[in-house]
Amino acid sequence: MESRFFIYISLVVDSLIATFKFIAAYFTGSSSMLSEGIHSLIDLSSQLLLIWGIRTSRRSPSAERPFGYGREFYFWSFIVSLIIFSMGGCISFYEGFLRFYKPEMEGNVTWNYAVLAFAFVFNMISMFAALKAFNKRRGSVPFWEAVVKTKDPSTIIVLLGDFGDLLGLIVAFLGIFLGRLFNKPYYDGSASMIIGIILIVTSGILIRESKSLLMGETTSRKTLRSIIKLTEADEAVIKVKKHFSTYLSPEEVLLQLNTIFKDGLTTHEITDAIERIIKKIKKEFPRIKQIFIEPVAK
Repeated sequence: MESRFFIYISLVVDSLIATFKFIAAYFTGSSSMLSEGIHSLIDLSSQLLLIWGIRTSRRSPSAERPFGYGREFYFWSFIVSLIIFSMGGCISFYEGFLRFYKPEMEGNVTWNYAVLAFAFVFNMISMFAALKAFNKRRGSVPFWEAVVKTKDPSTIIVLLGDFGDLLGLIVAFLGIFLGRLFNKPYYDGSASMIIGIILIVTSGILIRESKSLLMGETTSRKTLRSIIKLTEADEAVIKVKKHFSTYLSPEEVLLQLNTIFKDGLTTHEITDAIERIIKKIKKEFPRIKQIFIEPVAK
């Protein structure tokens, strides 16, 4: 399993930021600052669930789960996407909506500006850590294509979460600044509603990707072509008739090849060929942990 140290960086950052945002919201009564506190609390909860998902997915296979617990990671990623971000978005939107009925302008605005600046700097640190991990994974693949095709939702959840945080901070700053400038608290309420919309949109993107992974995605066509070519290059093989693959976790793929072997081979020769091919595939593609090669008729 590749290192996900960036999640722990994000966890520490979000803990600090959420604390200071709620303190600032308490002393200033800012709706958008309260929404930003909720935003950071949502991010903090998502890191904890991702860490739990990573740990549970690493458990060894058992009699009840012969293919392991890799899908646990995808399940908790889906929960983060579906509940945490959606819930946070709805709460933030509702908080902004209430501000239109109970407008308030109180407290020292310096608190808000100081916390927003602090949060912006530390969110940038967290985002760059996640971006570094993501760029290492995607290689030369275009950014958005890599987002859509990623098999590791943790990177995308942290990266998009941090990007949404930065947008939310800018919106919160504008809401507080314009509200004070024109003495109209409705700007603050509007900012809170926009932050809620940012969270809900982020949730929609993450739900789409997490659901697809939870349902099961095949490995890339390029990888499958290489595997088929490698298999058919074996002296005992005529061709691969069918192939099936699915990701069990970001670092574990299950593969089945329905293979036509040459006529006249003994059971022992076919068994040797299967073992030989499996060894070559695992050496070339370390992520393919479980391989089943089934001899079939022409």
